[in-house]
Amino acid sequence: MTGLKIAYVPGVTPGKWLSRWNERYPQNPLLALRYDGGEILARLKNGESDIVFVRFAAGSSPKTPAVHVIPLYEEQQVVCAPKDHDIELHEDVVPLAEIQNENFLDLADYPESVGGTAMAMEVCSSGAGLLVLPLGVARLHSRKDVVHRELSGVPQTAIGIAWLAPEGDDPTDPVIEEFIGVVRGRGENSSRQASVAQKQQEQAAEARKKRQAADSEAAKNAKSTKNAQKKSGARAGRPGAKRGSKPASRGRKR
Repeated sequence: MTGLKIAYVPGVTPGKWLSRWNERYPQNPLLALRYDGGEILARLKNGESDIVFVRFAAGSSPKTPAVHVIPLYEEQQVVCAPKDHDIELHEDVVPLAEIQNENFLDLADYPESVGGTAMAMEVCSSGAGLLVLPLGVARLHSRKDVVHRELSGVPQTAIGIAWLAPEGDDPTDPVIEEFIGVVRGRGENSSRQASVAQKQQEQAAEARKKRQAADSEAAKNAKSTKNAQKKSGARAGRPGAKRGSKPASRGRKR
């Protein structure tokens, strides 16, 4: 089993999955990196990554005939604001209706070429506008001069795991299947893990061979025994005794 090249969008924390993999398969370490660039699925198509963790709108999917995607979880959305903003008065959730008249920053205006999300957070800290982000991303780019609160009433985002669909009737790479199983929480000995399933298939095939060999040997022994019994019966057989005539009955004296 070989290792894999993993890429993930900001806000995903794959450490637990990577650790679990390395505990089970230390001889096959993973190469994992956070990808802050554009379309992460392009890394699959150009061979830069074997598996990616992708973000998409909840309720939709970037799955195509060429790319398999399994949704993993939905993300909590938060609103970020400069410190001492009124959202700090909310202990839990901020309804969108209460801040809908505020100015909001558009993350699309901050590509990586101008600093990305980190730059957007800096602009947010200046009071220029509020910023809505997934909680994981807000934590990744947290600043002392920016606060955040959970936000309700906004579209949710989701994280999924994606990989290239095999060509034609080819099966999915068992190493990819193995990693997907780790991410989905399957135990090391789960029959749904690719390595366990393969081992079980090999054991079943070996057991079939042994049964077939045993059945063949039993049939051979039974045939030998039957032939031996026939030969023994032929040697021990004797011709039947001839029937004699009945003795003449004696006449009764008068």
